[in-house]
Amino acid sequence: MPVFPPRLLSFTAALLLSPLLAIAAPCIEPPPDATNTYDALHTYDKLRGDYPFIRIASAALPPDVARIADQTYVQYGARCLKLDLYLPAMDASRSMPVVILVHGGGWRSGFRSEFAPMAVRLAQRGYAAVTVSYRLSGEARYPAAIHDVRAAVRWVRSNAGRYGIDPQRIALAGGSAGGQIASLAGVTGHLDQFDPGAAGSPVSGAVQAIVNIDGLSDFTSEAARATEDDPKKNPSSAGAWFGGRYAEKTDLWREASPIQYVREGMPAILFIDSAQPRFSVGRDEMQGKMRQVAAATQTVILPDTPHSFWLFDPWLQPTVDATVTFLKQQLPAR
Repeated sequence: MPVFPPRLLSFTAALLLSPLLAIAAPCIEPPPDATNTYDALHTYDKLRGDYPFIRIASAALPPDVARIADQTYVQYGARCLKLDLYLPAMDASRSMPVVILVHGGGWRSGFRSEFAPMAVRLAQRGYAAVTVSYRLSGEARYPAAIHDVRAAVRWVRSNAGRYGIDPQRIALAGGSAGGQIASLAGVTGHLDQFDPGAAGSPVSGAVQAIVNIDGLSDFTSEAARATEDDPKKNPSSAGAWFGGRYAEKTDLWREASPIQYVREGMPAILFIDSAQPRFSVGRDEMQGKMRQVAAATQTVILPDTPHSFWLFDPWLQPTVDATVTFLKQQLPAR
């Protein structure tokens, strides 16, 4: 029979039994957006012709994984942002590392459920996993998503004791736009400008490792601007997020590029990339700078893969395997 931390069981019971633990202010959910179609099903329809062997990865909960859903981690007025936790059965005397997963969707679409299958498989390998929602560009432009993810890190660290999580072993991971967001939030963990809530909190929003899955590292490069600043797009995904083209918002395009924050002591980064090089622009240059300051970095490229490969089998498992191998090195048991 699975063994879950007593702290988790008691907290879960309290959530069910006590309305006093709810957020005091009412939360108003934004209306559904019919244009938000970045999910596994719609992506499968686009890819199955070229990849007829793929299957949507399952998010079904096995008996040894618990899910705690819809936890509000930050609130802006009546707007509540939520996360889901996936927790493994474990030795209650030990604290486990955690991976916070940031979904993709071009900064303007997507759902946290995109990473539920990966969260389940990470939990089966002994990692707590957290999938987060954040404000998309149609609701709030850059850097709102970075603020949100940093707030999620602080929430996880603040609540680590409730769930048997080690607050000193936190990783950020994400896919596509989520990979860029996770990277930027991770490499700027020492800068409060990317976390307005940090000023009033004793809890750090820094992380110890980053996994960037097919996400940009440099918006300013010629290769990135060929797509993200394409004059035929009005606007492009990045242009909508920044509120203007590269020539109009140059400082923001540069500021949002993780490559700008390479430094000694930064978190290690694993890049897991598809066979589509446009989505990993800036990776090689960033890794070159990281090696100059002795920052750990690795690359895993999955051959013959499309973008969004992590949503599907047979590619999700090697993605999880590479992530676990990397995190065992960077977040060793204490």
